[in-house]
Amino acid sequence: MANEPLSALAMNNGRPAREKKSRLRTAYGCLVYYGGLAGFGAMCLLWSVLVYPLVVLLPKQQGKIFGRRAIRFGFSLYLWVLDASNIITCDASALDALRDESSLVIAPNHPSLIDVVLIASRLPNVVCIIKAALAEQIMFGGGAKLAGYIRSASRTQMVADAVKEIKAGGQLLIFPEGTRTAGDELNPFKGGFALIAKRANAPVQTVFIDFNHPFLGKARPLWRPPEFPVHMSVRLGERFPPPDDVQTSVFRIEDYCREQFRGYV
Repeated sequence: MANEPLSALAMNNGRPAREKKSRLRTAYGCLVYYGGLAGFGAMCLLWSVLVYPLVVLLPKQQGKIFGRRAIRFGFSLYLWVLDASNIITCDASALDALRDESSLVIAPNHPSLIDVVLIASRLPNVVCIIKAALAEQIMFGGGAKLAGYIRSASRTQMVADAVKEIKAGGQLLIFPEGTRTAGDELNPFKGGFALIAKRANAPVQTVFIDFNHPFLGKARPLWRPPEFPVHMSVRLGERFPPPDDVQTSVFRIEDYCREQFRGYV
């Protein structure tokens, strides 16, 4: 020990402090992660239960406006809490450029369960497509119904409802991959988004959601915390005109998105 270089001694003496700091940071991150999920779930459940009477009492259009704005507020609050932690941060401000636009298909990549939250937190008139099973759950059913979200039970009906919403001035949020990305490459694109855009004569706005680590992804179960810190951001991609041919548009947009996709950065 007496012959050990002073630099090595200093390094060894500082290691316990660094390890303790790392453990504390991980514990704090887990608190933010699990506490945030619990709070978000409780908020969704409470809102869904409270708004069921409004589904009946409010005129349909007024209910949609109120429901979507309320969801935007709740999602913004959740993201604000995460961002304030400085260990799970997000920047979706690029979406503000789309806030006042109408009759648009918004087509992002789909790395995480939080993708809908990121986008709906910034856009007050976005309409989502929700799985029929989720629409029937008490945690999400009331809020989704009031906001006029589209059920995916029947493809034919889903496409018709989506086209109707876009023609009425709504912004349709639809993931071309159809499901969350399993790894660091995009899934093959499905044609539903282009079919809807064609029938509604609406442009397709590509959006890219970037993470530095996997977060609430398909290959990572909820009980497994992410690596901290987590940084997420949203950027706008190219806007494509209303499709003339569905299949050609799918190939073209998919090729473009694969070129622009960054994976985990």
